[in-house]
Parts: sequence; structure tokens; C-alpha cells
Amino acid sequence: MPKTALITGATSGFGAACARRFAKEGWRLILSGRRTERLEELRRDLGEAVTAVITLDVRDREAVFSALQDLSDVDLLLNNAGLALGLEPAWEVDPEDWETMVDTNVKGVMYCTRAILPGMVKRNRGHIVNIGSIAGSWPYPGGNVYGATKAFVQQFSRNLRADLLGTRVRVTNIEPGMAESEFSKVRFKGDDDRAGAVYEGTEPLRPADIAEVVFFAATLPPHVNVNTLEVMSIDQSWGHLAVHRERG
Repeated sequence: MPKTALITGATSGFGAACARRFAKEGWRLILSGRRTERLEELRRDLGEAVTAVITLDVRDREAVFSALQDLSDVDLLLNNAGLALGLEPAWEVDPEDWETMVDTNVKGVMYCTRAILPGMVKRNRGHIVNIGSIAGSWPYPGGNVYGATKAFVQQFSRNLRADLLGTRVRVTNIEPGMAESEFSKVRFKGDDDRAGAVYEGTEPLRPADIAEVVFFAATLPPHVNVNTLEVMSIDQSWGHLAVHRERG
């Protein structure tokens, strides 16, 4: 019998790519996102694979529980909805941007997980896959609250695994590095030139690459749990430690 995946943030980037990858392998899909037109377009593209689309803002706890908690037989929850806003130093950031990132990247993951997890535990099977980031482990200037939210996703994933010990429910945190999607366009609030400069002269990860990683983790034998999987483009690595030197 086909398995069912619930994908949040399915309207673009990693979410849309994962929807296409899982549909290709015969999975049934429940797709959620804030942009109804994008969801309907994806439903038309993927046809019968899409069993439902849900216009949903994961920041809204009541809406999340109303839409998701009665879903039956979800085999995979992909917590993909998330974003970064701005790259300013902490003392210059608009606090609204911080709150939007916390509400989406932290609370949204919590709400969706809490809505779906009881059914998985009751059935004693399922998989929570969270989209984290290398920013959860490796800081960079301007990453401040975005990196902190992804550090939460990392630790939340680990603690879920601790809670679920003794069940057949798996938890995986996927941590992509630099990947070209709508991510930078959102971060820079529609500034295409600034967003494009992030990837200039590189071959970054693509949404389809992350979809392959997610699909790999999701389709391993049920006794195999990938706890964390960090992935970068070959053109990205860790830098030297920053040192500030006073100049005469």
C-alpha cells in the first residue's frame, strides 16, 4: 500500500522538490503552504499523487491543530516550512524579523510535530524529518536568530529521538548548507541582485539534491534511523576562525 507524506512549505524550494521526488516513487502526498495558487499548481502537476492540499501558516497553532491533528495514517512528516530574514548584525535587526523566524522555524515545527506525532506513536510507525541547517552548528555574521532557530531544530530532533526510544517512530534532522532556491530572495526581501550574488561563481546545492537526501533517509529499512545528515556543496566548507586585529 502506498505511503503518505505530509510536507509543509511545499509551495517552493525543498518542499516542492521533495513532493516531486516522493510522487515519482508512488507516495501519496498531503501538501501544505501559505500560497494556495502554488499548491493547486503542484496538485495539477503531480495529479493523483496529491490526496490533499492545505493552505496553512504553521505559525498559527490553532490552525495547525485544526488542519492536521485528525489526519490519519501519515507515514512521514517533513517539517520543511522555514525562512531566514535579513543579514544585519544583531543590534540593527528589525525585531519583527526575529519573531517571524522564531514563530516559523521553531513554533511551526513544534506545532506540526505535536499535531501528527500522537498518531504515529499509536500506530507505532512513522518518521519525522526536519529541515535544519548547517547554521544550527556553524555560526556566521548576521546569522544570529536564524542560526539559533536551526540549533533548536537540531536539539528538538535529538530530544524527540530520546522520547521515542522503544517505539518504531524515526526522527531525522537534515542540515543543508548553501542551496539555491527562493531562500536568499526571501532573506533579502525580494532583492534579486543581492540574492543572486550569494551563489555567484559557485555550484550550490539545488532543491532536487536535498530531495534526494530526504528520500534516502526516508526509505532506509525501518530499523535504520539517520539522526543527523549535514550536506554541503563541494564549493562550500568551514572557514578559518575569525580574528580581529587592531591596525595602527
